[in-house]
Amino acid sequence: MRDEEALDKRRQAGKIAGLARDYGKKLVKPGVPLLDVAEKIEEFILDHGVGIGFPAQISRNVIAAHYCPCPGDETVFEKGDLVKVDVGTEIDGYIADTATTVNLGEHDKLLRASREALNNAIKIVKPGVTIGEIGKVVGETIGALGFKPIRNLSGHGVGQYKVHIGPSIPNFDTGGTTTLHDGQVIAIEPFASTGAGLVSDLPDCEIFMQEAKKPVRNIITRALLKEIEKYNGLPFTTRWLVKKFPLGKVQYALRDLHTQGIINNYPPLADRGGGMVSQAEHTIIVGEKPEVVTKTDVE
Repeated sequence: MRDEEALDKRRQAGKIAGLARDYGKKLVKPGVPLLDVAEKIEEFILDHGVGIGFPAQISRNVIAAHYCPCPGDETVFEKGDLVKVDVGTEIDGYIADTATTVNLGEHDKLLRASREALNNAIKIVKPGVTIGEIGKVVGETIGALGFKPIRNLSGHGVGQYKVHIGPSIPNFDTGGTTTLHDGQVIAIEPFASTGAGLVSDLPDCEIFMQEAKKPVRNIITRALLKEIEKYNGLPFTTRWLVKKFPLGKVQYALRDLHTQGIINNYPPLADRGGGMVSQAEHTIIVGEKPEVVTKTDVE
């Protein structure tokens, strides 16, 4: 049964997420710091009266996802970059997740691959469709243009205070038989690669999420955990915490919390073959006609 109140919150969050994505896309230009774009996107979201679903992620070139600028990050966009802008919003924990790719070089065909894969997948979304069927459409669309779908990244269900829940929505034909149902909320996010079509973790993680609740003894760690608990289990980043705590204490407490299994790390993900990666993503309410809540007139 559809929870229309929850779906309405999803629609409202989706509208702002789409606008924030489009706003961020316009900011991506050679010479502009990644940090400036991430912070302006998050300010845009808050200024529009909704919450941030997860830290704005600005991943370039071989990095497919999860790059989040660190405090003082001086990295700037360069001519030739292929930039993924991944944005999340929330209202009462009901999340909307969307992403686009900005082409600062000569990557038109690669960018087209992820966008067409997303659009073609959305066309078949309805109750009863299997996740394998969606993956097949994504994989075949990307493959027909001469690229590889990233096989170990996927779309996902979108929950309340949970960015990723089941089912996993694959980017290739897994033969998966799990079916979609009416009123379900999913994010489809094809990644197209010129490289291996598989990603691996990079060091220097800046995205974290609380996974467990446990008492902690250290006074520094305890103070930081109290702040982290305000995020209600949603992802957060170092640069949010350094607004209230010194960087050294933040880094110490994050290591301590990770060691104790209280938080998990989500490092940047890069194509194993060093290939360029494009991404496109929308959040969709499943129905006889799919409702794309993060779509705007621009995207």
